[in-house]
Amino acid sequence: MKEPQPPISHHSPSTSTISPSPRPVRFIVLGAGSRGTAYGQAVTTATTGHIHAVAELHPFKRREFGRNFIWGDGKPQDGQEFEDWRGWVKWEVKRRNGSNTAEGVDGVFICTLDDQHIEILHAVSQFKDLHILCEKPLALSLQDCLSVYHSLKPTTDGGDRNTIFSIGHVLRYSPHNILLRKLLLVDRVIGDIVSLEHCEPVGWWHFSHSYVRGNWRRETANGDGSLLTKSCHDIDFILWLLCSPPETPASASKSVYHHPRTITSTGKLTQFNPRRKPRKAGAATNCLSCPAERECNYSALKIYRGMHLSRGDIDWPVNIVCPDIEDTYRTSGSDAADKALLSRLQQDYNKDTDSDDKIASKTWYGRCVYESDNNVCDDQVVTIGWDDEPSSSSATPMNAKTALFHMIAPTEKQCQRRGRVYGTNGEISYNSRTITIYDFAIQSESIIEVPRQPPEEEKAHGGGDYGLARSFVQAVDAVVNQGWDVGEAQARFVGCTLEEAVRSHAVVFAAEEARREERVVRWKEWWGKKLASV
Repeated sequence: MKEPQPPISHHSPSTSTISPSPRPVRFIVLGAGSRGTAYGQAVTTATTGHIHAVAELHPFKRREFGRNFIWGDGKPQDGQEFEDWRGWVKWEVKRRNGSNTAEGVDGVFICTLDDQHIEILHAVSQFKDLHILCEKPLALSLQDCLSVYHSLKPTTDGGDRNTIFSIGHVLRYSPHNILLRKLLLVDRVIGDIVSLEHCEPVGWWHFSHSYVRGNWRRETANGDGSLLTKSCHDIDFILWLLCSPPETPASASKSVYHHPRTITSTGKLTQFNPRRKPRKAGAATNCLSCPAERECNYSALKIYRGMHLSRGDIDWPVNIVCPDIEDTYRTSGSDAADKALLSRLQQDYNKDTDSDDKIASKTWYGRCVYESDNNVCDDQVVTIGWDDEPSSSSATPMNAKTALFHMIAPTEKQCQRRGRVYGTNGEISYNSRTITIYDFAIQSESIIEVPRQPPEEEKAHGGGDYGLARSFVQAVDAVVNQGWDVGEAQARFVGCTLEEAVRSHAVVFAAEEARREERVVRWKEWWGKKLASV
């Protein structure tokens, strides 16, 4: 892998549209969970694309997805329903060999569990004309990320693929963040950026659901944890603001990527461990039998039943605990749904008798948060530094600056990111709704209220899910139906290449290495060694 270069122009993904196409581009969604459903909804309601097929192991999720986005009240046709992604790959190979005349797809949304991404990406790389959007993270190790790059390397970089690639870094695609980037890099409302502080408040019960009891509670084999699985798109967001040249006519050919100088990180599991367990809880390991349950903020009964099901809310996170609860609620009523929830929450394990493999293979949503098998950080800080790099060949000043990212679990806000950017002429503060600019020259502030999106878009990462889906579908349509060059469509609509996605992940792995080893990572030397080792 050569030293990655920026795409044709590092700009905010285009919101412009292309002319209607004679045939809607078709997609398969691999994984019909919350992320697959989010993209299915976005493609169906906000793009000219068409969800043509689904692959999902869980029967209810598969049927519901198909009913909502593909075959409605009818029945699936050949090539529209698969029990898992491997079944679709086998079917697609046979189809391409001429064994049937069923319609195929133009692109794929990979929305399975994180640890399956790498195998799927390598499997679909055999289909050289297939456009790919992969949910974040790309893979769970830097080595695997680099192997994906080699498998999907575009022709412009010596590979054999000429297709669109996109990654689920949705923060790039929300209207709020696109405006923020424009204010900082194009309008330069605070002059040169000196420092940035960005925080992801995960949310007190959200963290317990996903990172203590749920699928993302354990570090990977490389020791990488919640920074990768929860916040890799926050790191990407920071790099998008501080490394990538802005969208200006002059910058398209002259601007270069501003590489970091140093990366450091500190973090630990501070709260969800046995030392924090209330004394009154005693030896209890499950909320349903715990004497301290009524007083515990993290009671599974309070979170899943009290805050959600009892109010008629059977969406996330309740449908993660009980994937078929919507069907139960609809056909048998609220009492049956409550019984199903309690049955799931009472499931538990014994550390002394159950194997670690068995424990790790399942989620345990009724388990005491202080007696769980989680080990990922619930509080982590990453610091990235840049040096001055004066360059007459660059249209964009590359000045020294710093960025600080904070991922924190026990917060009131849930994933409503906030931050502040300090510049030579002023400062900007932002949250999920507003952007506030303070101008040193006039000693006054102005507040920009970002226009609200439709409710279904607003709740999907502030419109980021829909923005990402639109950009990907527009890029694929431009190539398939409009005759666009892939590189031009990738730059205009997606605004990020596979190389940049890999490099963004690499910064996360560098930060985790810095945290584990308690050292400063010097990016260029570190990255050079990683590339040379492939």
